[in-house]
Amino acid sequence: MHILLIEDDIDLGFALQQSLKLEGVSSQWLRKASDAPPPAPLEADCVLLDLSLPDGSGLELLLRWRRAGVAVPIIIITARSALSDRLAGLDGGADDFMVKPFETAELVSRMRAVLRRYARQASDIWTLGDLQIEPRAYVARLNGAPLDLSPREFHLMLELAREPGVVVPKGALAQRLEPLGDALDFGAVEVHISNLRRKIGAERIRTVRGIGYRFAP
Repeated sequence: MHILLIEDDIDLGFALQQSLKLEGVSSQWLRKASDAPPPAPLEADCVLLDLSLPDGSGLELLLRWRRAGVAVPIIIITARSALSDRLAGLDGGADDFMVKPFETAELVSRMRAVLRRYARQASDIWTLGDLQIEPRAYVARLNGAPLDLSPREFHLMLELAREPGVVVPKGALAQRLEPLGDALDFGAVEVHISNLRRKIGAERIRTVRGIGYRFAP
């Protein structure tokens, strides 16, 4: 899982990054609303967003992203505990709202919960026809038989399976497979797609020419 953290407090931001790293979660940390990336594409599995930023309101950023069609799960993390703030955040499009201070374990659990809802799955085992995926365990099964997938192939399958039937642009996949570095070149993405098709069935990954790929369970 790769998250975007927008938090101006240096101590909290650093502590969160270190704690999330221990949970196997990579992250990009920004401290200002003006540093936030453009809404399309937003290269993160989940966003942790503070409401009080030095150059603007996190709520305004949230509203701007949602108006632009950003569907990525967004969790507000804030010291504000008033009901009006919670309602404004949730009504503005946030998927969850956490008041500081909080335990990292609870934060990670809530991130997994919103990601399950985003992927339209009710448990930690994603069921897509006769394909089962366990994101936390890095395990996938086809008709009950374990699949021998490389880490890259597993991550690629996970990114496609998050939104079955939705076309994922090739450029977005290239960036998501290397969230902390330079995006993969398109040739490498095509090689991984080919290998994954061979293992889970070519009919499950459809090419949308000139755009990208979509998962067809």
